[in-house]
Amino acid sequence: MAGEKGLVLLDFWVSPFGQRVRIALAEKGLPYEYVEEDLIAGKSDRLLRSNPVHKKIPVLLHDGRPVNESLIILNYLDDAFPDAPALLPSDPYARAQARFWADYVDKKVYDCGTRLWKVKGEPQAQARAEMLEVLKTLDGALGDKPFFGGDKFGFVDAAFAPFTAWFHSYERYGEFSLAEVAPKIAAWAKRCGERESVAKSLYSPEKVYDFIGLLKKRYGIE
Repeated sequence: MAGEKGLVLLDFWVSPFGQRVRIALAEKGLPYEYVEEDLIAGKSDRLLRSNPVHKKIPVLLHDGRPVNESLIILNYLDDAFPDAPALLPSDPYARAQARFWADYVDKKVYDCGTRLWKVKGEPQAQARAEMLEVLKTLDGALGDKPFFGGDKFGFVDAAFAPFTAWFHSYERYGEFSLAEVAPKIAAWAKRCGERESVAKSLYSPEKVYDFIGLLKKRYGIE
């Protein structure tokens, strides 16, 4: 990796964690090289060298030096490119709040969503109850603001927006309506989808649903 210049993103097309990095790069107007990792066939040597601890995407290479974990990458982009539009607010308290809610999304949404399609019976019912509570909590955190950062699309929005493409699948497997459970999040998702950075980084909800179907077959889940 020595001698490399610029930004390179090691990623997987449907990963919401990689997509949040793509959204952030687009919001900042930073050019980069996209490298698709075939996680089904096997992880590349480049990925394993770049992230030897977790062996996961996304990995951002900046002049050949790897930065791992999506939220850390988003923080890094703000620090490394101070002249580009910032994702985090300037106020220290507002920054702490943004990091809190992004961490909440990280710890809650993906796990609950995965259990919705991966398990059945009582475990699925528990996952559904947790997901509804998570969505209601985020609905309250958003409030009447256009975005989590206020009038400006920011750190939490970039972190959470990729999951909007998964909402359709969560609704189907969890048998609920996002518009009924968290109407403000539903409206926020629509606003996010109208942004070029988001629209160009995400795939259709139907394609995500089909991908989950492939995962269920791979794991032998009926």
